Amino acid sequence: MQQLESYLNDQIQQALQSLNFPTAEYQMDRPKMDAHGDVSINVAMLLARPLKQNPRQIATQIVEALTLDPAIIEKTDIAGPGFINFFIAKDYLRNAVEGILSAGENFGRSDVGKNQKAMVEFVSANPTGPLTVGHGRQAVIGDTVATMLEWLGYDVTREYYFNNAGRQMRVLAESVRCRYLQILGENVELGEEHYQGEYIRDIAQKILDEHGEVFKENDDLTVFKDTAESEIFADIKQTLAALNIYFDSFFNESDLYDNGDIDAVLETFREKDLAYDKDGAVWFRATKLGLEKDPVIVKSSGEPTYRLPDMAYHRNKFQRGFERLVDIFGSDHIATFPDVLAGVKALGFDSEKVKVLIHQFVTLYEGKEVVKMSTRKANFVTLDELVEDVSGDVTRWFFLMRSMQSHLNFDIQLAKTQSDENPVYYNQYAHARICSILRKAAEKDLSYKDSSDFRHLEHASEFALIKKLMEFPKMLLKTGTDFEPHLLTQYMSDLSTAFHRFYTDCWVITDDHDLSRARLGLCLATKTVLGNGFKVLGVSAPEQM
Repeated sequence: MQQLESYLNDQIQQALQSLNFPTAEYQMDRPKMDAHGDVSINVAMLLARPLKQNPRQIATQIVEALTLDPAIIEKTDIAGPGFINFFIAKDYLRNAVEGILSAGENFGRSDVGKNQKAMVEFVSANPTGPLTVGHGRQAVIGDTVATMLEWLGYDVTREYYFNNAGRQMRVLAESVRCRYLQILGENVELGEEHYQGEYIRDIAQKILDEHGEVFKENDDLTVFKDTAESEIFADIKQTLAALNIYFDSFFNESDLYDNGDIDAVLETFREKDLAYDKDGAVWFRATKLGLEKDPVIVKSSGEPTYRLPDMAYHRNKFQRGFERLVDIFGSDHIATFPDVLAGVKALGFDSEKVKVLIHQFVTLYEGKEVVKMSTRKANFVTLDELVEDVSGDVTRWFFLMRSMQSHLNFDIQLAKTQSDENPVYYNQYAHARICSILRKAAEKDLSYKDSSDFRHLEHASEFALIKKLMEFPKMLLKTGTDFEPHLLTQYMSDLSTAFHRFYTDCWVITDDHDLSRARLGLCLATKTVLGNGFKVLGVSAPEQM
């Protein structure tokens, strides 16, 4: 479809030039009704004012000036106030199927990001407890965005920013030490600020089993912090692996302190008069950079707020040669990331190369009832529980099927349903059905041979399916450049619908072997596109269901 639109764009530009018409930023869209063709262009309406003519008259002149290849465009017409509609030639559609089969697993890939290094940083949850359902949505979005960028040709690194410094780690260590002393019979209580989950007791027991009572009279928190960090992060990795999510690198926040990066950033800000002291704290002069207020970057206790290490971290990313940075945060960051971007720009880097994606939170439902699941680890729903309950494939799809800007109501009852109502089942069943058709055809010694078979395709449902298949590369380009993975789940469902309709309308295995081979080729092309889409979404493509 991209090649077709490029061809039409060239033809329109040539027609406008031959008519001495001005250019315009027109749009190419697919008409809502099949009777209105396959591509619709609104250029005539946009030229009505500068040319002071009726848009239908302008459209007529443009159509008459076009020199279209009949092997590509079968006909054109003018509709409504002046839309120019194009109908794709049937042979062009038939040839498109062969193009999909030739490209195979690479169909949909492009090179728009060729030779560019991109980093997608996501999850980055503090290693203070198991991942929650909210973390899960971010994990799936981040992994899918990274895959989309890979399909656009970028050299992508998935990175987990490991928040292993600061107050939250000290509180974690204190929590484990309290549990350790409690197990030893000491009369100590956890404070409200401490982590309360049962996993804290498990970590304390591990320390006791390995070291005995040697830390009973020792106030040093090192072993408690290190053990908790190691145990919790191992649990986080295992949870992510259940969703087929793996990271290329892990960046420790503590390295920013150890390497002097924090001090270097602060020194740069002072040199540029962007840092000042007030009330015992250090403030970032963000108002000088156009923001509404100055935030604190070093507290009166001498401990940096998270903004300062985040600025240093992004400086480090640029220094490592990444040209496209994607940060994925929950909506609790929406008011604070502008400070970090301002700091990045103040450090001399192009903040426009940083794309911040904000996702909304998740509410679990069982039908119409909000789910309050208990867990042995803590008083919140863990991602492990959800994946175990509904499977990794369903978890990924449900996290992706709504825009990340929208609050997500995750219906567990629907997620467990094995029917067409469940979008995961609906799409996977289309793939499994194709595999079943191909197996049955093989039993009858029937298979697609070559592109000459496609001349037998004539049914409207066949052409509707082909047109939907052709949209895949354009869809991937849009979802990858606009960072909207939910659009791909919608496309996949539309493609599955087109296939199911084709299957209903057109027998694949028939006594007419020529027609059967043609339709088997179309099935193979559909299987290819479904499989590629599943790969991008990180969902399996079952051959049997």
